[in-house]
Amino acid sequence: MPRKVVLIVVDGMTPASFERAVEGGRAPALAYLAEHGAYRRATSVFPSLTPVCLSSIATGAGPDVHRIPHLVWWHRGERRIVEYGSSFAALRAAGMAQSITDTIFNMNERHLGREAVTAFEALEDAGLVTAAVNITCYRGRTRHSPTLPWMTKPAFGPKRFFYYNLFESDLTGAPLAIRNRSAGSIDVYAAAVGRWLVTRDGFDFLAYYLSDFDFASHAHGPTGAEDVALERTDAAIAALLDAAGGPDAFLERYAVVLHSDHGQTHVERAAKLHTPFRGLDDEVVVTASNRAGQVYLLPGARVDAAGLARRLDGVEFVETTLRREGDDAVARRDGEELRFRPSADGWETAGDASVLDHPDALRRVWAALANPNAGELLVSAADGWELADLGGRHHAGGGSHGSLTAGDSVVPLLTVGIDAAPGRITEVVPAVLEHFGVEPPPYAQALAHAA
Repeated sequence: MPRKVVLIVVDGMTPASFERAVEGGRAPALAYLAEHGAYRRATSVFPSLTPVCLSSIATGAGPDVHRIPHLVWWHRGERRIVEYGSSFAALRAAGMAQSITDTIFNMNERHLGREAVTAFEALEDAGLVTAAVNITCYRGRTRHSPTLPWMTKPAFGPKRFFYYNLFESDLTGAPLAIRNRSAGSIDVYAAAVGRWLVTRDGFDFLAYYLSDFDFASHAHGPTGAEDVALERTDAAIAALLDAAGGPDAFLERYAVVLHSDHGQTHVERAAKLHTPFRGLDDEVVVTASNRAGQVYLLPGARVDAAGLARRLDGVEFVETTLRREGDDAVARRDGEELRFRPSADGWETAGDASVLDHPDALRRVWAALANPNAGELLVSAADGWELADLGGRHHAGGGSHGSLTAGDSVVPLLTVGIDAAPGRITEVVPAVLEHFGVEPPPYAQALAHAA
């Protein structure tokens, strides 16, 4: 039997932050794992926003398969905004009760593509026990009732399922997660649950999601987060190692994959993506948050995606726009365009290749545009800019993410005891499945063949 696997996702940690943490002596748990593993930089998906990224990690699929397009999007079938939590103000603007339902339940039950297979589903179908702590893409086979007496709706997750105190498959004695977010209470909760699970060796696969580094990075910027949250993040990882009897004993029992879901870059200014589309209220719906946006054409619209893209030429807060035209994807920047489509040999392109000089850009853009829930026009923000959300909130003066740029899209990735070298966050779960001798879903096999 292969070693059990712990997947650690540190939300928003950049490669530079990880590398400084390992080299600087401030993060002994990270340094220990790095010393015993293989490290590389990998790429995220587009848009590089947490719901999209975590869905890609959990399923090994891009947005074209898992169908989660953004933090906020227009549901064509229900003719309404879906908002997963850009900010408290955005939740209120979209409708608090509906947004909470969308975030906790509908994302997994209704929005996540049926053809996508989570690690929890694939491994438990193979007879293994899976566990998840706080990860928002959690779909599994086991029915769990909420811990709050006034909530009655169940969730279907892995056998061992812990979701911010709202769902807890076992009594662990962990403290309340959301009691002091800025002081790191969510990762303290995760650490308590993780310690409980490792002490009992209660899983074959654990997805261990730590979100506080990203929260600090939004407030203080990517480098400022190192002063605020790095040691707390390392302590949450050390809790797992200590629970096994020490670092050496931990690695005797578990293989590890550790990475972030996306990067972050500093933002100084914010803008409203709606502004260039004034006068089109009856023809388009604009959704935006962090450093990516979408524009949806309403039925009967007299404009098309190409016309919408031209409206953004010269707009200082927009770097690149993306759209489909027939069989082609079209990227536009400063009036120049690149057209591309998949081919037997990789990609067939025409136009200015410098329009998409971003990491793994053709593959990431194609998958984003192929998502049936995406807008007709996708927008990647310019350096230093953020797009205000539905509630008008933004992180100007701090950090943000979501765009195609390398700072938002490149992540640290460390493997210990896994015979694979993933170069994308979508390649992690297929590698874990193969580690256990479980065949990855057909879409993951197709991507591996194409790569």
